[in-house]
Amino acid sequence: MPLRITVDPDAPTAPYEQLRAQIAEQARGGALPVGHRLPTVRALAGELGLAANTVAKAYRALEADGVIETRGRHGTFVAAAGDAAAREAAAAAAEYVRRARRLGLDRAAALAAVEAALRAGYGPES
Repeated sequence: MPLRITVDPDAPTAPYEQLRAQIAEQARGGALPVGHRLPTVRALAGELGLAANTVAKAYRALEADGVIETRGRHGTFVAAAGDAAAREAAAAAAEYVRRARRLGLDRAAALAAVEAALRAGYGPES
């Protein structure tokens, strides 16, 4: 199952972010199954015509998000991202609640702020 990535150098989004987003989407959508071995940083950089540091930055971000995992000399693999993403989202939500309470927001105001952020980030509900 090959990795399918296209990087548009004229896009307003940085190449590393395009790479990160496409790998994350393919991993979470199942196009890249858990355990799939990704190309090395150098191999993917050569294939896409990018600097190795650009690919390495995307891989670091994906690893921090729990989408991929590096197993030393064995390579980089797609991780069981669903569990990691759910844990990270729950931790972020708990931190938001702590911060909202520190700011003195009541439940309705805290929820309204979240809903406004979701609309801004995801667009209006369909």
